[in-house]
Amino acid sequence: MVTREQIYEELHNCYDPEIPINIVDLGLVYDVQVDDDRVSVVMTLTARGCPAHGFISDEVRARVSSLPGVKSASIQVVWDPPWDPSRMSEAAKKQLGFM
Repeated sequence: MVTREQIYEELHNCYDPEIPINIVDLGLVYDVQVDDDRVSVVMTLTARGCPAHGFISDEVRARVSSLPGVKSASIQVVWDPPWDPSRMSEAAKKQLGFM
């Protein structure tokens, strides 16, 4: 059975194509749930009109689905709470010049 830690590890390989930082460090992943062989990811994007919306969601689904033990992956993009830079990791803030 896949673990939440394995899912998060894989999500560190997903990037917003406009920002060279993975979606976990950007603070876009709000929750990951594992129920046997089904995984649910709740995430957001940096802006509602993000042109990479489909690309990022598809990449998350593909990467999570490719993990051994995962039969299905659902991705839910939410807008509440809204994303803001305070959700970024310290490393991401430093890389983007927020520190």
